[in-house]
Amino acid sequence: MAHLLGAESIRIAVGSRLLLDDVTLGIGDGGRVGLLGPNGAGKSTLLAALAGAREVDGGRVTRSGGTRVAMLAQSDDFAPGDTVRTAVHGDAPEHEWASRAPIRDIHAGLLADVDLDARVAALSGGQRRRVALAAVLTAQADVVILDEPTNHLDVEGVDWLARHLRARFNGPGGRASGALVTVTHDRWFLDAICTNVWEVVPGVDPGGGRPQVAGRIETYDGGYAAYVLSRAERARQAAVAAAKRENLLRKELAWLRRGAPARTSKPRFRIEAAEALIADVPPPRDTVALTAMATARLGKKVLDLEDVTVRYPVSASRADEAGGADAPAEREVLRHVTWRLAPGERVGVVGVNGAGKTTLLRLLEGVQEPAGGRVARGKTVQVATLSQSTHELDALADLRVVEAVAMVGERVVVGDKEMTAAQLVERLGFTRQRAWTRVGEVSGGERRRLQLLRLLMTEPNVLLLDEPTNDLDTDTLAAVEDILDSFPGTLVVVSHDRYLLERVTDHQVALLGDGSVRDLPGGVEQYLQLRREAVGSRGAGASAGSAESTTTRTTGGDPAERSASSGARRHEARKALGRIERKMERSAQAVAALHVRMEEVSADPARVGELAELGRELVAAEASHAELEEQWLEAAEMVES
Repeated sequence: MAHLLGAESIRIAVGSRLLLDDVTLGIGDGGRVGLLGPNGAGKSTLLAALAGAREVDGGRVTRSGGTRVAMLAQSDDFAPGDTVRTAVHGDAPEHEWASRAPIRDIHAGLLADVDLDARVAALSGGQRRRVALAAVLTAQADVVILDEPTNHLDVEGVDWLARHLRARFNGPGGRASGALVTVTHDRWFLDAICTNVWEVVPGVDPGGGRPQVAGRIETYDGGYAAYVLSRAERARQAAVAAAKRENLLRKELAWLRRGAPARTSKPRFRIEAAEALIADVPPPRDTVALTAMATARLGKKVLDLEDVTVRYPVSASRADEAGGADAPAEREVLRHVTWRLAPGERVGVVGVNGAGKTTLLRLLEGVQEPAGGRVARGKTVQVATLSQSTHELDALADLRVVEAVAMVGERVVVGDKEMTAAQLVERLGFTRQRAWTRVGEVSGGERRRLQLLRLLMTEPNVLLLDEPTNDLDTDTLAAVEDILDSFPGTLVVVSHDRYLLERVTDHQVALLGDGSVRDLPGGVEQYLQLRREAVGSRGAGASAGSAESTTTRTTGGDPAERSASSGARRHEARKALGRIERKMERSAQAVAALHVRMEEVSADPARVGELAELGRELVAAEASHAELEEQWLEAAEMVES
């Protein structure tokens, strides 16, 4: 694999903070690298250094002769008068780029709904982002560096981008060449495209005039799943080493503390050994632990949309595009939708832009009324909504993070332990120094953490999440998923993050733009297939008819009764599945405990009788566990059906 781009012992500092030191990296032809790390660790700064957009403070960045680099930054810098055409292709004549199949693929994947002669300044934020991404992908570059390329892309767009990048940078054995480095928090995307993962482990500033511990880069082979497994194994090995170090340290410290008269006469090598053990202790990882709060009780009825229709007025420009005076004055986003949420239901929502995903959440939240039909709410329902932006924190900009949490509650009981606001903030992943930072000065990811904690402290029993993965790093995302796993209420998630949807929800529904809410037994993959078929056929009538025939809104008979009974059966099946899983966990623990006891007893020849009895217990325990597995399979089939 030919070397294209690398770094040799580089040092990067921002102000007085030392981000990275003595970092050596390299990427070759066909390499696809995902860069991970917590917010503020220096990922974007490292990308800028590799791209040559900023100077390093030590060491050097290396490129093989003639290597061209193109970079997508988190913010664009289009000229005020740029059109989409000039922003993407510059002054190149159309026949030069339009004749190339890869360029046409980029236009179809990113710019299908954008007028090439429109001014970039007049586009929405999402459209501007796609134009910037298209400009980088169409550039003649050997190394492409992408900083959060999936921002503003829906599930369909992320799927297209993954397929495009795999085809372009498909390794030495393929026809394409070049290399890719990307920062993204979309774990499905990482798993789909990456051949390697670089993790930025942040440094530590102990304060008090003591020297900083610089951050470092840890490298892993494979995509996100392989990274998680390798990281877990490294953590296990580090724990074993730490346990050995602790035992040695305890002995050395006990020796050093013996008798005051002897302290000044201890051999120097023993003191040096203790100092070496202490110095070898690595800085702790800045972990994130989000705390699940108590939730209010839910009754049998949660939220029901009954024959709901929502319309929006059509703008003059869109009316002209749709047929002028003959075009309808209003557009139906939702049309006669009946949809019922059961207690404890966990549903993910996907759909094309403008199909009504946010409208659906606003109806459930109660901040928008339908044009037709009604929204029925249970008496005990307490809804909390995590919006796409953190604008509600703007009013708290002058408060410290701790004070912002204390506004919701000074103290809260977690399990059997009462915790203060300061302790909760620390559990949330803020260091003591960051906990006393003003809300207006914290990073986007830290604002998101604070927003979610304040939301959960209100003790909701229905949680609506609108793009919850925005600005969160992978460690925080894992912590968010952990808390959502234990959330006992009803959960509705709108997200383009496929990994999150498949991880925390039990099933998904789609808004395809035809006014219906369609169930997806095949999950996100079924949605993508439906979209490909719709784009391929371009038959509006056939597409609408197909969607109408399989929508969750049924015709004839009593649709409300059928929907309620189906939801209840699914809910009971999920409850049974949960009970079996808890039994399986206890059973597995019992089997493991028997193995440990047998290992201990087998070392003593005098305990042969006890060993035989344990063997019989183990056979019975394993048979019981196998029976539970059969029950789990049956219950899982019922849930899926």
